[in-house]
Amino acid sequence: MSQKYFILIFVLAFAYSGGESRRQPFACDPANAGTRNLRFCKTSLPIHVRVQDLIGRLTLQEKIRLLVNNAAPVERLGVSGYEWWSEALHGVSNTGYGVKFGGAFPGATSFPQVITTAASFNASLWEEIGRVVSEEGRAMYNGGAAGLTFWSPNVNILRDPRWGRGQETPGEDPHLVAQYAVSYVKGLQGGGGSGNTRLKVAACCKHYTAYDLDDWNGYDRFHFNAKVSMQDLEDTYNVPFKACVVEGNVASVMCSYNQINGKPSCADPTLLRDTIRSQWHLNGYIVSDCDSVGVLFEKQHYTRYPEDAAAATIKAGLDLDCGPFLAIHTDEAVRTGKVSELEINNALANTITVQMRLGMFDGPNGPYANLGPKDVCSPAHQQLALQAAREGIVLLKNIGRALPLSTQRHRTVAVIGPNSDATLTMIGNYAGVPCGYISPLQGISRYARTVHQQGCMGVACPGNQNFGLAEVAARHADATVLVMGLDQSIEAEAKDRVSLLLPGHQQDLISRVAMASKGPVVLVLMSGGPIDVTFAKNDPRVTAILWVGYPGQAGGAAIADVLFGAANPGGKLPMTWYPQDYVAQVSMANMDMRANPTKGYPGRTYRFYKGPTVFPFGAGFSYTRFSQHLVSAPITVSVPTLHSHLVSNNTTTLMKTKATLRTIHTNCESLDIDMHIDVKNIGDMDGTHTVLIFSTPPDPTETKQLVAFEKVHVVAGSKQRVKINMNACKHLSVADEYGVRRIYMGEHKIHVGDDLKHSITFQPSFEEIKV
Repeated sequence: MSQKYFILIFVLAFAYSGGESRRQPFACDPANAGTRNLRFCKTSLPIHVRVQDLIGRLTLQEKIRLLVNNAAPVERLGVSGYEWWSEALHGVSNTGYGVKFGGAFPGATSFPQVITTAASFNASLWEEIGRVVSEEGRAMYNGGAAGLTFWSPNVNILRDPRWGRGQETPGEDPHLVAQYAVSYVKGLQGGGGSGNTRLKVAACCKHYTAYDLDDWNGYDRFHFNAKVSMQDLEDTYNVPFKACVVEGNVASVMCSYNQINGKPSCADPTLLRDTIRSQWHLNGYIVSDCDSVGVLFEKQHYTRYPEDAAAATIKAGLDLDCGPFLAIHTDEAVRTGKVSELEINNALANTITVQMRLGMFDGPNGPYANLGPKDVCSPAHQQLALQAAREGIVLLKNIGRALPLSTQRHRTVAVIGPNSDATLTMIGNYAGVPCGYISPLQGISRYARTVHQQGCMGVACPGNQNFGLAEVAARHADATVLVMGLDQSIEAEAKDRVSLLLPGHQQDLISRVAMASKGPVVLVLMSGGPIDVTFAKNDPRVTAILWVGYPGQAGGAAIADVLFGAANPGGKLPMTWYPQDYVAQVSMANMDMRANPTKGYPGRTYRFYKGPTVFPFGAGFSYTRFSQHLVSAPITVSVPTLHSHLVSNNTTTLMKTKATLRTIHTNCESLDIDMHIDVKNIGDMDGTHTVLIFSTPPDPTETKQLVAFEKVHVVAGSKQRVKINMNACKHLSVADEYGVRRIYMGEHKIHVGDDLKHSITFQPSFEEIKV
């Protein structure tokens, strides 16, 4: 970032602190004599008492206007209007109406897109990013430039590699996505745990549930009916949402556009009221995806009359409509007796409680009142964006240790490709205005003299007219870096891909430049979803491949740091990279996770698909080498069991029949499992290593799945001990065909990466336990 830009930020911050007015209190302004003594303004009272007092003062019409995202003011009670829709997927974003950049807040720190950060497998990093984003969000709220309800993160499963919004997700594995969700939510909310604890900002886990198709081959998200088995719902699609609510204590869940087994998500009481609210005990509100209520009436024709749609969603458990539908049609639903004012009160209690936990009814002061422009785009925050980009880069190929490049041997670098000087592309979708950009070309220019040729006119690469210039540049450079891949014109919200191949003539450009280059050729791929680059993987002239996702505002600096060895790559792929043949045989509309050989269906993700891959889930090399040694782990685990809940009380019989036990029929708190693993850096460069723990249950019809992971930094020549904690009920259980969680008795195979295996035998312990 230039010195001029830092001066601009300083001047704006000085003006803000010295002269510009801060946001007026949302409610309970101490300067308003008519409202400051109202009961709902008394901070000494419990929040639920204050909430009920406020609701009791509202007219029906006032209540109805609070059921939508652009909630109307209640001026007679001193309550301002509020825009609920703000976004913070990987930095404060102006995608929603609640955020406005400009003036004292020209931009905010733009971190790498989620799929990139997920590749770090670093839960502490995810939480720290959330903390920084919430700090900037609070600062912007104080200056009147943002709301406090951020509808992030996206915790859908990346089921199909063509999905345009896969970039927003943490990948294909339920455990990985769940851990990301919990970490990011905790960072955003600032310790807002169970009960009526205070919130720094309110996070929202979306889009519930089984939502991962936008627009493909005649199917679109507004009409799509996701046919999902109870088993897949329990052990795949709902796993991150349950973790969000139960472990992350998220303040909100967003229901999706699609139907699930014939019923719109936002009108399904089983999914909303019975599951999110009753089973998982959400302490917060449920909001619709924008215009979802209108969609289920106007496009899905779920109800005959609009007031029926309003009533169905409120009764199902919806508290807030992103869109105007409930503001328009709820009055008629009440008048005709299809929904009661009490049910509206219950919805408002959930939304207003969150606002009170945020301190919006506490007047102008609070624990975050001192945050302002100085806390947005700070040097520390921008450094974290650089660190996150470095940690998310994945090294997929490195023949003969072609990387890292040397500033002594590689003094001139040809930088080629449609993403070689990318800026906007690097921040992906649901991004705001970044503090500044460092493109790949700019980053590499810090290490070597560069010769730049785009080669293609954009990522679509419709022709080869400029290939000759790119070949000349490669022929005369000491090394060549090709920055290729995708952007939002290829994969985005409302735009799913039809192919996994590189667009247009990109493959031809890579091959021709690799043939011409006199030095090492490094292929840098910028994308959210996987790409079939089998040709480059198998081409010995392409000496190294890096996947960088969409690396955020500092992406170019991070790419250059990894290329020249200032940073050692440690990322792992959070999704499978399939060959093009895979999507030729699989419909995006098929929601089944498990393979069905009789129908020629290969299954999805590394858990169920066993065919060929370009690169597997978890792939990623380092510039150094690591060894792993299992220090300690249990060999047997006794599972407290009631006699009546197993097929036999004979232990030998149980082992032979592969009996299972419902997790609700044992004492899960007693089933924690600790493992200790030594990780040694046996190379010559400091680096980070991700310990990946997979488990395979005794039943041969089940497959291995990720159950734990831990990131560790190890100095060259030294070792670090890693402690892994698992719980049998949470991590080692499987869902049956009815969606019931069960623990298999018998031998569970534990895999530590690909090179270390251990077995843990679960055996029943017959004793009286409380269930």
